[in-house]
Amino acid sequence: MFPKSLKNLIDQFITLPGVGPKTAERLAISMISRPKVKIDEFITALSSIKDIKVCSICNNFSDINPCAICSDEKRSQNIICVVATSTDLETIEATKKYNGLYHILGGLIDPIIGVTPDRLFIKELLNRMRNNNVDELILAFDANIQGEATTTYLKNILADMNIKITRLARGIPMGSDIEYTDEITLSSALENRREIK
Repeated sequence: MFPKSLKNLIDQFITLPGVGPKTAERLAISMISRPKVKIDEFITALSSIKDIKVCSICNNFSDINPCAICSDEKRSQNIICVVATSTDLETIEATKKYNGLYHILGGLIDPIIGVTPDRLFIKELLNRMRNNNVDELILAFDANIQGEATTTYLKNILADMNIKITRLARGIPMGSDIEYTDEITLSSALENRREIK
């Protein structure tokens, strides 16, 4: 029988997405098997996430508000790449091929699981479009039904704005996630994006 502190740690790991009881047990035992210095480093890293903020402009996680990307005057201020999650933003940033701004929607439209447009940061995107000099909007969503639904919805509500709307080129296979796309494919998709008509 596990000590109470270890059982509590296992119970905390179980609350994480995709972690079942056996994985939680392996993670907890792995943690307590580490040298105390490594446990202290883990605790410090975990404790410091309480100070993470959400950027009031793009919705990305950050240590500062606005985030480093939104605050960087060297980035192209007239292009916004719209992504579903912070993970997608990080994946695109890793290509080093994009130098504009971002807007994180907080997910993709998926009525089956209750994600409707009003639950995403679409209103905030529209406000940014109205209040800033934006020339191009890149829609960088997963190549799946939810990504297509979100693209279509945004294209329709932005139709009356005089703005170029592009999407990632179809170098990304249908059904795949941006997060797991290799950098070469993603770079090509960014460089070969096309306007949505």
